[in-house]
Amino acid sequence: MATVPPLVSLTNECPPTANLSGHAVYGTIPPVFERHEAALLLILGFGGVSVVLAMLHGQVRKRVFHDDNNVDTAFDAGGRVSTSLTAVTVASQFLWPGDILQSSTITVKSGISGPLWYTVGAVINIALFPIVSVYLKTRAPGAKTYLQIMYARYGRAAHILFIAMALMVNLCVISTLVVAGVATIKAATIDASDEFCVVIIAVLFGSYSFIGGLGTTFYVSYFNAVLIFSILIALNVKILYSSDSTTGGGNIKNLYAHIQCLQGPTGNENRSYLTFRSENGFVYAFMGLCVTASLTYCDQAAWQSRIAAKPLQGVLGFFIAAFIWFAIPISISTSAGLAYIAMAATNTTSVLSPSDINAGLVTPFMAERLLGDLGSVLILTMIAMTLMSTGSGEVMAVSSIIVYDIYQIYVYPFRFMKVQDALSCILCGKTRPVDGAAADSSTCSCPGVLTCDPCRRDLESSTERQEGSKYEHKHYTCPHHGLYRQYQQDMLSYKSWCILWVTVAIVPLGVVVQMSGLDLNWVMLNGFILTLPCFPVVLSIFWSKTTRHGVIAGAVCGLLGGVGALLGAASTYPGGLQPFLKNTSENVSVMAGAGTSIGVSFVVCFVVSLLTHKIRTDSDVENEWRKLRDIDNPLHPWSELYTEDIPDLAVGERPSVKRLEQAFGRARIAAYVGGLATVVLCAGVVPGVMISLHVLTETQFTVWTHVLQWFCFSMAAVVVVVAPVEEVIQVVRRVRANNRERCREEAAKYAYSQRTINNAD
Repeated sequence: MATVPPLVSLTNECPPTANLSGHAVYGTIPPVFERHEAALLLILGFGGVSVVLAMLHGQVRKRVFHDDNNVDTAFDAGGRVSTSLTAVTVASQFLWPGDILQSSTITVKSGISGPLWYTVGAVINIALFPIVSVYLKTRAPGAKTYLQIMYARYGRAAHILFIAMALMVNLCVISTLVVAGVATIKAATIDASDEFCVVIIAVLFGSYSFIGGLGTTFYVSYFNAVLIFSILIALNVKILYSSDSTTGGGNIKNLYAHIQCLQGPTGNENRSYLTFRSENGFVYAFMGLCVTASLTYCDQAAWQSRIAAKPLQGVLGFFIAAFIWFAIPISISTSAGLAYIAMAATNTTSVLSPSDINAGLVTPFMAERLLGDLGSVLILTMIAMTLMSTGSGEVMAVSSIIVYDIYQIYVYPFRFMKVQDALSCILCGKTRPVDGAAADSSTCSCPGVLTCDPCRRDLESSTERQEGSKYEHKHYTCPHHGLYRQYQQDMLSYKSWCILWVTVAIVPLGVVVQMSGLDLNWVMLNGFILTLPCFPVVLSIFWSKTTRHGVIAGAVCGLLGGVGALLGAASTYPGGLQPFLKNTSENVSVMAGAGTSIGVSFVVCFVVSLLTHKIRTDSDVENEWRKLRDIDNPLHPWSELYTEDIPDLAVGERPSVKRLEQAFGRARIAAYVGGLATVVLCAGVVPGVMISLHVLTETQFTVWTHVLQWFCFSMAAVVVVVAPVEEVIQVVRRVRANNRERCREEAAKYAYSQRTINNAD
């Protein structure tokens, strides 16, 4: 963990300097809210608006899309989310409070290079994820969690292991959110206790998710993103384009004048704060790459947002999300972090303590200094927005894992049948016939729900649920799907309770995290080493030869290797493991743990799978991928979503994997081209150009700052304008399609009645 360097003047012309690491009097952020005011603002204000948006989304699903009673809709938002709304939601859920808080901390420790290198690692994973996700949507289009893939391919042992790892990721994310949220709320609220802050955070996480499910998070994420960009622009304008220079900043010229003469951290070229050649910066880029790998490939929340869109829309949405996310932390940390350095260089009585800097309070501190009480309100608003978006996604992720991967498989399976084979029908338990083969007495012969007349009569009669046994035929008359339809109704009710209890569980979890004394810096650097063995998940989607032994060995060895390397490297520092939090968050310790975890998991999984696989022919490969294609809800088959993309698809027909790959070839090409272009631009061209500049001149500093701000303004325009327009267009199209369908039905009924009358005559 890089320490905060003392501010030392390099020339006599520089102003009097302060010392961030050994100051006698530290500044504070004066709280502006009473506890009841903070509660009203956060719970009734933001929470109330979110509940209204949740109700709006519920009405749209009910009156336009007619799928509000489908348990899958709660976790995939209907599977047709638009490109821009996917982009806004993914960017919002990747935007943690830590990105607003911790990125400025890194700027103070590393200089102008910190924000760029902080974002580079994350953008690489966000940009590459569409390549993985497009294979997920073509090979397992019916999966609601990535853990269903692990169960279908490898059985219970691997499934249980990855459930534990997935929940560990969610635990780390929620812990990080709690630490950042509590620090910000306490800084802005008079006498706010940890328990008070944690309860508010839990309410923000779960309130609207309970009402509207995953789809609501898309609407609320848009609202949050608009507010975040509005506040961000206001702060940047005040810091960079104001005539007020009393804080050491005020405008770009003043910032440069104060910073260019200060001695920066060791490892920076010429010990300057104004260079992108920074040892600490490179370390943060590597650690950011590792941490976001865990979040991107092992966090169910990321998969959930991707599952909610069709292949092409999801791919494009993730690429746009990468640029939207990139704009926020890099612009706010560049302006707030550098303004703090400039202010501390001229103010010897009001710098933050090292512990406050590590807690991520640089951004709130500068907002309050520049804008007064309004600044504290705006930062609290931004943190609340990020808490709501990311936190609700985590609540839905944990709930989906519990519903789909724990409750429906191990606690309360349908008819209490322990279906062992992923190729077996969930309705009858028999093996599904191979594509093109005729069914016999030993294989499944269940009709598809779309062509089932008893199901049609059930839906037309709108049978009310009655009291009694869960599996009585009197609820639904269809002999094939009736019992499962009732089972799904039970799951719909259980889903709501699950979301509620997951939200409630955040309170004791948050209190324990706060009592542990962990700060935001340690949690963000170390929390995800335990979950970094993510490559077995990626290989399970890409490579047909991955085996149960390979993924289990890769995950376990990666976990043990990562933790061992972390502790081993930490023990080499003075004191060994005795100052545990300090030594385990040193740069070398974190890099050793993260790199070992990812590398060992990949190598072990690959080698063990190569030695134990039984794939010999193309037929074996096809059968392996068929396990994933057959993950489906028989009442709401995923093939319904692709009738527009595969026009010749028969009603109820499930297309083969090859047919899906052909239909979505454009999405795959877009994923590869877009992913490569984004990585080259954000992780190659931009950093390469900035590294070539050595220590920035005033002109170069001005150009870089202007580019960042205009890029931020452009992304704000995309969020504010494009997302709602595309969503309205999609709703209008569905309303018109519903009207056409209603007209056809009325015409058919009229023709039928006329034939009946004519026959009677």
